[in-house]
Amino acid sequence: MTAKPIALQKLPVDLEQSRLPQHVAVIMDGNGRWAKRRGKPRIMGHQRGVDSLKDLLRCCKDWGVPALTAYAFSTENWGRPMEEVQFLMTLFERVLQRELNEMMAEDVRIRFVGNLSALPQSLQKQIEKSMKDTENNSSIQFTVATNYGGREEIIQACRAIASLVKEGSLQPEEINEAIFENHLYTQGIIHPDLLIRTSGEMRLSNFLLWQMAYAEIYVTQTLWPDFDRGEFHKALLAYQQRERRFGKV
Repeated sequence: MTAKPIALQKLPVDLEQSRLPQHVAVIMDGNGRWAKRRGKPRIMGHQRGVDSLKDLLRCCKDWGVPALTAYAFSTENWGRPMEEVQFLMTLFERVLQRELNEMMAEDVRIRFVGNLSALPQSLQKQIEKSMKDTENNSSIQFTVATNYGGREEIIQACRAIASLVKEGSLQPEEINEAIFENHLYTQGIIHPDLLIRTSGEMRLSNFLLWQMAYAEIYVTQTLWPDFDRGEFHKALLAYQQRERRFGKV
């Protein structure tokens, strides 16, 4: 991984520590286009994208952003060519195996959200090990949305709550936001303050639909493999220039 300029190892002076987002979410778009522009197979873009994600995670830790969530694989991504899907599953597993020791050393807590039961068994085992081994780490919360779909998440929460109502342990009038959130994949994780989407696409793509209710959205034309600390700096500057009113005056 290419070393970043020393000046960006610490929080840039034009950013206010007290106004940093507490949770950044990223839709990592453009890996395939990045590879195509260079005459390389799409898998090369995904491999390069892993480096960008690693550096963003380290940057969040260096700069004092306590939570990062990455959209790694959506429920719709199963519709991609089978060779690409199989490569991604293998890549996820290899990266987890390779990076677990480093995450432990850097005090990173990793959590996976989504319908994990549909993933290959070997990947499920590696995910379980990674979450268990890092569960007491506290420097940064790193959440990876894998086989994740916002609509599916909401439906499974509704089913779980409906079952409680059916068995009589919960009354319909008792249902509120807190109870609903306790049945989401992201239970216990604070909502994102900032969503970053690369490659210029202007949509949520079924990502954290409930949790993004008041997130600030930042879209950049930069493709994900080229997203570095300088680009993150731009996103945070844009975020700090906004006035967050949450529907109030």
